[in-house]
Amino acid sequence: MWRDKYGEFKSSEPDHNGLGRRLPGGSWDLYAGIVPTFCASNKTWGVDIDEIYAPVNFQNDHWITIWISIPKRHIVVWDSIVKHISKAELDEIMEPFLTMVPYLLVECASTDEERIKYSLEPFTYERPTVGVPQCIAGDCGVYALKYMECHALGYLDQVQNLSITCNMNRREGCWSHLLHHCFW
Repeated sequence: MWRDKYGEFKSSEPDHNGLGRRLPGGSWDLYAGIVPTFCASNKTWGVDIDEIYAPVNFQNDHWITIWISIPKRHIVVWDSIVKHISKAELDEIMEPFLTMVPYLLVECASTDEERIKYSLEPFTYERPTVGVPQCIAGDCGVYALKYMECHALGYLDQVQNLSITCNMNRREGCWSHLLHHCFW
């Protein structure tokens, strides 16, 4: 949604305050936690939620994970096959998120106090390579989900062990590995 509609957002004219651009349909619903309906949180970005995790697909053949830290105005990209996406390609993938997330926070804020907390300045991002397990082709989707799950649950040490476990046991082993080590 964000990447597909970024051209429309970018080409729409802002008002004198920099607001009034065309956000993708459903953006406010995401911001307010109304969607997805099957697991609506009803929590607002930047008010109730400080971190957002999202899987991002690249050219229909590779998955990465992004972790958006609203207070830090920063996005971390976890990529299990770093050589698959060049720096220039990643810059292009990330531009909609770096620009539209801060815009959404300002545009959708319900009070002036909330609006003042944020800026229209783009977020920053990084793609760490040290400590990010690398996988073989075909497993990047599993890794993307595992990064989100382990990080959100505070099991960063389990992320470090992913490549050994997942490469030995493949997809089924990855899931059982996390369940076993994190919950028992």
